[in-house]
Amino acid sequence: MVTPCGLLSDKQEPMPLKSVSVSLSINEFVTSVSATLNYENGWKVPLEAAFIFPMDEDSAVYSFEALVDGKRVVAELQDKAKAHRKYENAVCKWRQAFFLEEDVRSRDVFSCNVGSLQPGAKVALTLRYVQELSLEADGALRFVIPTVLNPRYQLSGCTQDSCLNRRIPIVPLEDLSYTLSMVATITSQHGIEQVQCNCPLSPTEYLGDDKTSAQVSLAEGHHYDRDVELLIYYNEVHAPSVAVEMGMPEMKPGCFLGDLSAMLSFYPNIPEAHPPNTCGEFIFLMDRSGSMESPLSNQSRSPLRIEAAKETLILLLKSLPVGCYFNIYGFGSTYEAFFQESVKYTQQTMEEALGRVKRIRADLGGTEILAPLRNIYKAPSIPGHPLQLFVFTDGEVSDTSTVIKEVEINRQKHRCFSFGIGESASTSLIKGIALASKGTSEFITGKDRMQSKALRTLKYSLQPVVEDVSVSWDLPPGLSAKMLSPEPTVIFKGQRLIIYAQLTGVMPPAETTGKVCLKYAFQGKNFEDKVTFSLQPKSDANLTIHRLAAKSFIQTKDMGLTETPASHKSEILNISLESGVISSFTAFIAINKSRNESVQGPLTYLNIIRPFLMRRLLGGVFPPCRHFCSPLARRSVAYCANMTCVDYDYNYYTSMNRKRLNRLAFRENHLIQLVSLQNANGSWDLSEDLAKALDVSLEDIIAAHPTELVDSSGWATILAVIWLHTNVNDLKCEWDLLERKAVAWVRIHAGSVTQALVKAANALLKSSVDPAVFAF
Repeated sequence: MVTPCGLLSDKQEPMPLKSVSVSLSINEFVTSVSATLNYENGWKVPLEAAFIFPMDEDSAVYSFEALVDGKRVVAELQDKAKAHRKYENAVCKWRQAFFLEEDVRSRDVFSCNVGSLQPGAKVALTLRYVQELSLEADGALRFVIPTVLNPRYQLSGCTQDSCLNRRIPIVPLEDLSYTLSMVATITSQHGIEQVQCNCPLSPTEYLGDDKTSAQVSLAEGHHYDRDVELLIYYNEVHAPSVAVEMGMPEMKPGCFLGDLSAMLSFYPNIPEAHPPNTCGEFIFLMDRSGSMESPLSNQSRSPLRIEAAKETLILLLKSLPVGCYFNIYGFGSTYEAFFQESVKYTQQTMEEALGRVKRIRADLGGTEILAPLRNIYKAPSIPGHPLQLFVFTDGEVSDTSTVIKEVEINRQKHRCFSFGIGESASTSLIKGIALASKGTSEFITGKDRMQSKALRTLKYSLQPVVEDVSVSWDLPPGLSAKMLSPEPTVIFKGQRLIIYAQLTGVMPPAETTGKVCLKYAFQGKNFEDKVTFSLQPKSDANLTIHRLAAKSFIQTKDMGLTETPASHKSEILNISLESGVISSFTAFIAINKSRNESVQGPLTYLNIIRPFLMRRLLGGVFPPCRHFCSPLARRSVAYCANMTCVDYDYNYYTSMNRKRLNRLAFRENHLIQLVSLQNANGSWDLSEDLAKALDVSLEDIIAAHPTELVDSSGWATILAVIWLHTNVNDLKCEWDLLERKAVAWVRIHAGSVTQALVKAANALLKSSVDPAVFAF
């Protein structure tokens, strides 16, 4: 029987970590974050406490300090090996010391060690970092405070030390004893439209009449039991911009923090190609490890990851273009392929794959993604069909650097589109493999629908790639730009492009401007975007742009302690130490030298518990949910399926009308039923199953069939498209591609009588869909 554990002993001892408080300063599409961890040793013995916490892969950590008995102790960023020796020496001498490092295999996980915490001592550790905000499809800027860090599967043969390998005790989310508070100040010159959050917020407070500044905070008493996801909507999020930041006045020109730094943000208006490409080899690599039995989130009614993945695969299969090639892999401790090699997309192969998708289970053990990747890469290429790889995983892999390196080695063969499923997905893995192969990455958490994001990405992959991308600068004499970000080679429709540069040389007089031009080619046509910007730099005490520029440079060079070439190590070390941004080769070390006496007595090592999503595990299941659900969940209608327990989000679900919940479930179920019946060529057959999906009797469908105009398949296909527009138009991004196949088929088989057929279908389904939907 698997049971949750608290501390390393089974005694009910007080927790060293009491609370976490976060302060955000969001300016346009970047943020500066200050996170404080409050510790208190309630034990009667001295402690060395360790706390592991996740962070976004793109975060640039630049400051670490402690407040001990009113005394501020600021950590220094040093060579990691030297810093670790200093920490060990201090702890051996019972000196109070603090150590912060990036995990050796996953750059989105940090380990914090607090050494020699004496009985009754209170310590506040403050971590500061800067980060870019990701751009969602609807224009929202997204910031996440990650919470859940599930156990990550160890790759076979790996012996390298990692903070992820430590025996960190875990507890269910609702039993977590420390709390989280957050205050966010948001500014934008374009105006703030609205702020949304998946957790209860205080009312948004606008700090001016023009709504260019606002402040929000988490409701008091929020437990650190889920990712906190903040969505910010600006009035003009897509406007191109250039921001120039002043360096540190005390630093000499020529050094990194002494020069100006510039950040370019472009959002090219790339037109959509009609028709999309019909060639390509599409391989879907689906995680089938035990962790995929977890829900997508800890909200009630949240689907299991594996069930959402199966629905997504059905939609993807139905949306593939006729004439392409495809295959589906499932992976865990082992891997399985649907076909020995990729097969041509036909009615027969689609039906065979669809039958196997419906039988998929999360039954393959751990999360070994490296072996199936290597098997895919060693297969011969199909002439005229470039490889497009779609990876779906909850990201619980410990050695991310090895996986990313494998993808990078094969980057000339393919593009990789990656999807992080659930709140514990590794941003290092998901973003890393997409970046290495010039693909895109998405994260599916909370109320996100995996289907929408996957289908949007499939549309990207079917579009011609933007080529011949170049960036040029027009600056006053005496001033030059040094690129710190890699020059982009591809841009997908809907992608934002951020580039960092160091401006060196003599500063021009006041009121001078510069220009940046982005040029690219698309389908034989040339495009360009130009931005004029002021060369009067703004000051920022956090040096946000400088730190993000340093992080961008480090990411392109840093492949980990053992994988980074020796020629790059010195560059990484220098830019890391100069900018203060942590890397694989550096760590923060602080020793409290103000204490006159050492801590007395033996030092007890204690790992701080961390949360996990309750789920069925191989080899055992959790006891019935009544032992684990919070009192609120037991009073509510908690969702239990396959021994998976999810706490009931009372504030959210009690505000929703139960009829609306039932209607949403009805629509989504009927959508999947309808989609699963579509033929590979885009048509539908008239059948009892189709009638059930349309929620109309087969007798009524046959009675309304204008047989003199079209055969039964043509009538069925018209009805299916009309139903989609009438009932699930808000989910059009999920069925847009399969509708295109249907419309193309109708135009061939119905032609001039389409308008009359649509009129008859509208009458039967009580709809009012415009016949123009069949015109494109």
